[in-house]
Amino acid sequence: MEEFTTFTKGIENALFFISNFTTMKNFFTFLLLAIAAQAFTQQGILKESLKAKSNILGKDVNYCVYLPYDYQTSSRSYPVLYLFHGFTDDETGWVQFGEANYIADRTIASGDAPPMIIVMPDAGVSWYVNSYDGKSKWEDFFIKEFIPHIEATYRARTKKEFRAVAGLSMGGHGSLIMSIKHPDLFTACVPLSAGIWTDDETLKMPNDQWDYVVGEPYGKGLEGEARLSEHYRQNSVLNLLKTIDAEELKKVRYYIDCGDDDFLIKGNMELHSLMIDQGIPHEFRVRDGIHDWTYWRTALPEVLKFVGESFHR
Repeated sequence: MEEFTTFTKGIENALFFISNFTTMKNFFTFLLLAIAAQAFTQQGILKESLKAKSNILGKDVNYCVYLPYDYQTSSRSYPVLYLFHGFTDDETGWVQFGEANYIADRTIASGDAPPMIIVMPDAGVSWYVNSYDGKSKWEDFFIKEFIPHIEATYRARTKKEFRAVAGLSMGGHGSLIMSIKHPDLFTACVPLSAGIWTDDETLKMPNDQWDYVVGEPYGKGLEGEARLSEHYRQNSVLNLLKTIDAEELKKVRYYIDCGDDDFLIKGNMELHSLMIDQGIPHEFRVRDGIHDWTYWRTALPEVLKFVGESFHR
């Protein structure tokens, strides 16, 4: 009799589950829609083709800016990430190919990164440094004019602990230049596939490649030891690390990421090695990948997460 009662109770439970299946299905559908609706309402604002006047460069500089979803409805100020593009790209690269605004939306909505302003300036092929002939002083522009412009135009937090810099390839080089030369201005630096070479690689670089890639900031037509000029050494990340005060760089959080099949891996591994020698704390990642947008898109969520952690007290 007890076994029969247990059996019938089981049948009743099964029938109850079946009868409520539609209700449960509706509940989960509603839950998914609610999550999607929240994500949709947390879309940030992307502004493109903006201009910053530069007296140093003698021209206007284009830039894009991403404002977090609650920027228009709040009165708070936000931390800022300056995100640099690569060689031959411009201020639209991270948006057009990197999907930076969509990735930022998702990463912020998930709680993996806090709301932040992301600024993407156009640096041409400057390598984010002042040129050897003084005709293009991009580093001076960025430090003396652009950062003040952003902080005067948007509700940006203005202390070092709320300012970070990151970039890919040429922009990775630029992010390192800014943080190494100006460690008092940035709390975090994230170079992706950074455009850095050892001195040996620089000496062996084909002449046409030298002129095309780095001729503008360092001088075209240079061969052999002439390439390793004083101006080059003053802007060579690897050379700077050998001479700069390592204690100052310990005030910046570093996250370095480069693909195992990237043609720039050797310089990035040398960067890692030098930072170990200098006792500079940093994260170093070598993932499966090459020098392409697939790699950088998959890296961006970690970039935002890392700088977001740096913005926290």
